[in-house]
Amino acid sequence: MSEPVVWLTIFVLSVFVGVEVISKVSSTLHTPLMSGANAIHGIILLGAILVTGYATTAATAPIRLPVRAVFGPERPLRARMKQTAQAR
Repeated sequence: MSEPVVWLTIFVLSVFVGVEVISKVSSTLHTPLMSGANAIHGIILLGAILVTGYATTAATAPIRLPVRAVFGPERPLRARMKQTAQAR
């Protein structure tokens, strides 16, 4: 099988598994599970923002531009390190 077909198959199967798992969760467990999931997603988002800030390739431009729009422009890491070294 070609790679796109494999990825599509995995995606479709994961959708079916996700629907089955979510439909089996009782309402009393829903709130604690969502709270944990939101915390995990927040940590993942923070890590992604930090990694994007240190990336320097042109492939990260579509990600870096919205991050800069939200958090403001920031000097690259090399410029900050150079300025810190000169200040000493």
